[in-house]
Amino acid sequence: MRQRKNYAAIDNFRLLAALLIVAIHTAPLASFSKTADFLVTYCFGRIGVPFFLMVTGYFVLAPYQKKVHSNQGIGTMGKFLKKTVLLYFISTLLYLPLKIYSGNFSHNVWDWMKEIFFDGTFYHLWYLPAVLLGCLLLMALLSFCSPLTVSAVVSVLYIIGVLGDSYYNLVSQVPFLKMVYEAIFQISSYTRNGIFFAPAFLWMGVVLANGKVRISQQRAAAGLAISLAGMLAEGFLSFQLEWQKHNSMYFFLVPVMFYLFELLLSRKGVEVKAVRDLSMYLYIIHPCCIVIVRGAADVLKMSKLFVQQSLVHYIAVCVVSVLLSLILVMGNGILSKWRYYVSQRKGMD
Repeated sequence: MRQRKNYAAIDNFRLLAALLIVAIHTAPLASFSKTADFLVTYCFGRIGVPFFLMVTGYFVLAPYQKKVHSNQGIGTMGKFLKKTVLLYFISTLLYLPLKIYSGNFSHNVWDWMKEIFFDGTFYHLWYLPAVLLGCLLLMALLSFCSPLTVSAVVSVLYIIGVLGDSYYNLVSQVPFLKMVYEAIFQISSYTRNGIFFAPAFLWMGVVLANGKVRISQQRAAAGLAISLAGMLAEGFLSFQLEWQKHNSMYFFLVPVMFYLFELLLSRKGVEVKAVRDLSMYLYIIHPCCIVIVRGAADVLKMSKLFVQQSLVHYIAVCVVSVLLSLILVMGNGILSKWRYYVSQRKGMD
């Protein structure tokens, strides 16, 4: 089937996805209603991370799948993995002082290994080892398994992950399952990691990229509405019945992401190239901006408005995060132009 060429809606949605991730760490509606905040932030807001995983699957892993047994395919993935490792290393260094200051610095080697490979070296950085492990797992599966087998494996892993996340307090009533999950939690604090969570959405991006799945914009919109209602109901039920250990994984999250991505692929628009880097910087620096907003509010004696009022706090963090991210984007653009200028001058000499 003919591949789609216009990805403006996908690229532009990156910013909204990043802002949803900020919401997860600031609880914008908590001042008004804990139930509303849960449904909006910890149900609907959970589309942010899977979206970025699907983008990676669509644009990085899908091309690799076509060239899985060639050096070119390995080279493409190698560049992505190296770039992600470097980003993870820089982000770890950035947050190390804050980690020490907050008293969350681990002195145990095992805890450090657990954080580096699964939990993240700071609370929002778990995504980076998750995407790395998820990609490596899929690369291994693609080398030895058929696409159907890969689908089966990632589906089973995701089911295990959901049961250990939104349904843990329910399934842990079975002694054998409780023992299994306790063993898992010795290695990773949650099942939303690079083994149980990331592979499903990375693989979904690959499947959508191969062009064999395509539905109309109307059906995608209807499917998204129905599955989103199902996810909100699933989240509310598991929350009210106190089944949740965490709230990152839902069964209905899979169809929600499928229809959302299809809907975005079916829409055309004007691409804003800066959004790609802007969303990445926003994701990396927003915890720093939370600290900045809290510190500034304390100095100005305005904590009641900018910290205790959750929606104002969220908006303030978003504004500061976007402004600082724009500065970084512009700085990166100037640096890129300077490098290009220097390389051109060297070529002329």
